[in-house]
Amino acid sequence: MILLQYWKTGLCIVGGITLLAVANFHLVYVAVTSQPTCVAHHKVTNNSASKTQSAYRAAKSSC
Repeated sequence: MILLQYWKTGLCIVGGITLLAVANFHLVYVAVTSQPTCVAHHKVTNNSASKTQSAYRAAKSSC
């Protein structure tokens, strides 16, 4: 009975570690292989920003 409980506990621990490793691998894989497309940003200067326009913009376009 106790041996069966140890097996169940060990299996749950190994399964949890495996799940964590696979999830982290997936996140690293997606981060390395994805390449976001270049998006044109609306250029807003501090002087031309109005209350209807957003005050936030891209710091520097990579295009």
